[in-house]
Amino acid sequence: MTPRKLLTILVLVGALGFGYYSMNAAPVMSDQDYTYQGGIEWHEDPDEALSVAEQEDKPVLVYYWTTWCTYCQDYEDDHYQNEEIQELLDEYVLLAINLDEPGDGSSLASDHDALYPPMHVIIDDNEEILGQLGGFTEEDRFKEELETGLATH
Repeated sequence: MTPRKLLTILVLVGALGFGYYSMNAAPVMSDQDYTYQGGIEWHEDPDEALSVAEQEDKPVLVYYWTTWCTYCQDYEDDHYQNEEIQELLDEYVLLAINLDEPGDGSSLASDHDALYPPMHVIIDDNEEILGQLGGFTEEDRFKEELETGLATH
C-alpha cells in the first residue's frame, strides 16, 4: 500500500470517527416531558389558550421551542427564572409549541413562520400579532418586548 493511500484511509477514518463522536456527544434531550419551559405552566393547545385569553382579556405569549435547542435551555435557566420576567409572564396566557411535534399548533407555527427555535410571538385572542422575538434575546430586550405587548393589548 502506498503512503498516499494509507494517509487517505487514515484521514477518512479520522473524519468518520470525529463525526460519530460529535453526533453522540451532542446534548440532545429526548425526554417527552422535558420542555425547556422553566417550570412554568404553559398551555399546549392553541384553541384552549386563545379561549382563556379571551375570557381573561390577556394577550398570548406563544413560545416555539425544541428539545435540542440550546438557546431554549438559556431561556429556561435565565429568563424564565428572572422575577421581573415572571411577573410579566403572569399577565399573559402562555402557549408552548414544540416545533418537532407541533400537533394542533402546526397551523399557528406556519402562520408565524416559526421554523427554528427559540421564537416568541405575542398575539391577541384574534391571533393578531402584537410583537415577535426570533432567536435568542437578552433579558432586558425580552422584558421590553413583554411590556410592549401588554401596552399594545
